[in-house]
Amino acid sequence: MQSFNFTLKFKLPDPAADPAGFVERLAAAGCDDATVGIGLEGRIALEFTRDSRSAADAVLGALRDVSRAIPGAVLVEAAPDFVGLTDVARILGFSRQYARKVMISSGSAFPEPVHDGNPSLWRLAKVLAWAEARGAEVDRALLEVARVAHQVNLAREMRDAV
Repeated sequence: MQSFNFTLKFKLPDPAADPAGFVERLAAAGCDDATVGIGLEGRIALEFTRDSRSAADAVLGALRDVSRAIPGAVLVEAAPDFVGLTDVARILGFSRQYARKVMISSGSAFPEPVHDGNPSLWRLAKVLAWAEARGAEVDRALLEVARVAHQVNLAREMRDAV
């Protein structure tokens, strides 16, 4: 067993519903390993620390648990997936300035951003795989959960595209 940290953000089926009312139902459905965030109206975020054999088992199990507790909740995002320059620097143990220098000096070898603007955004899994391929020590659990979050978000995007 390994511990995986990830966040799932949902749109509630009834935007007027009080998300605090779901806390007990979430715990009863197996989400007692999540911290619940209720900042945005009609939304709920769950920050999990889940022990499992794999990141896929952890994330997919959490998705099933949430759907049992809150039928009709729609996944908005699985994280960690998208990261900015500051996130990349923090995760790799660099200063922001050094991370930017590494990105620029790596040229086309550095992963392409999914959004090239202000701020630019990258897929964490691709950045971690790039760093690992260059000999950096990478948190394997973080890489695994970032890959799963990426796949979950791609599936959600495909569902939304239809």
